[in-house]
Amino acid sequence: MSISTITETTQYLTFKLDEEVFALDVAKVREILEYTTVTKVPQTPDFMRGVINLRGSVVPVIDLRLKFGMTATEQSINTCIIVAEVDMEGETILLGVLADSVQEVNEMEPAQIEAAPHIGTRLNTDFIKGMGKQDGNFVMILDIDKVFNSEELSYIQGAG
Repeated sequence: MSISTITETTQYLTFKLDEEVFALDVAKVREILEYTTVTKVPQTPDFMRGVINLRGSVVPVIDLRLKFGMTATEQSINTCIIVAEVDMEGETILLGVLADSVQEVNEMEPAQIEAAPHIGTRLNTDFIKGMGKQDGNFVMILDIDKVFNSEELSYIQGAG
């Protein structure tokens, strides 16, 4: 999805990873949970922290900070798990995303969103829908369906 496909006002859940603010389309967010015990799964990528039990369903938990090359998420009073719906080859899977803190739900109009930066040909920024402007700061709007490649999603789905 490119910036040209954002044609109407959309609500986004904003959250922090380190000092950066990110956003997800609220239509992709199932719920927000307090941080809970995450059960480790052997032989999974570093960014996969483990799984949680969500009302009888096994939900993989991902540390986006590690996926994005940051330091691992440290548990604090504000740490939470955003349960999001991710499309994987026509199937919807639930995925828990660790966040340092959840901020708020904001509406952004297309005029407030710029195209994702193109940083050469070697870096893939397809997972960034756009850069929203909020209170003079940028918010990276993620396309959660494109954050992980098919191999990573297979690992994640296998763990769940």
